[in-house]
Amino acid sequence: MSGRAPGEDELNRRHNEKAARRKAVRARILAGKTEERGLLIVHTGKGKGKSTAAFGLVLRCLGHGMRVGIVQFVKGAWTSGERLALERFSDLVTCRAMGEGFTWDMQDRARDIAAARRAWDMARAMIADPAYRLVVLDELNIVLRYDYLPIAEVTATLAAKPRDLHVVVTGRNAKPELIAAADLVTEMSLVKHPFRAGVKAQPGIEF
Repeated sequence: MSGRAPGEDELNRRHNEKAARRKAVRARILAGKTEERGLLIVHTGKGKGKSTAAFGLVLRCLGHGMRVGIVQFVKGAWTSGERLALERFSDLVTCRAMGEGFTWDMQDRARDIAAARRAWDMARAMIADPAYRLVVLDELNIVLRYDYLPIAEVTATLAAKPRDLHVVVTGRNAKPELIAAADLVTEMSLVKHPFRAGVKAQPGIEF
């Protein structure tokens, strides 16, 4: 059975009807979403983009004039593009690189634990400070994975955070307790990475 294909006017009419139905459904859904509060957000997984997504939220908050605190649990002395860029917003951003490098570089567990504790103390101070609207705990999942900090202490602190404060935690292998406590969890999946083809880490992409 054959029939004439619908004309442009008919296609436009059908499209507009579908769009109107989608808009009505979305309006009904949004009408029931009235709560506004700070979120606990976790970016985890083996794929690239966890910290990058967190810094995207930093940029968004800066656009709204919100104060932001950042604690980097692993990244230390080496320079990163995001840190250099955020120096231009020193009135709104406090960025503390508290780590001393990756554990396989240091090979000193006691020193790693001490660095993690210093970073966590800084993070707790930011979380308790009512001036901040967003606190990013970059690579916290890594130190939790190696049990450098007690997960119970971390989740208790996050549960007691100010109601209007957003907290973002990044890093691979997020602990199940943290995932359970979070409001939003995104897992980055690795599909393809240039490192496997011999491409080294490059400024503007990895750091």
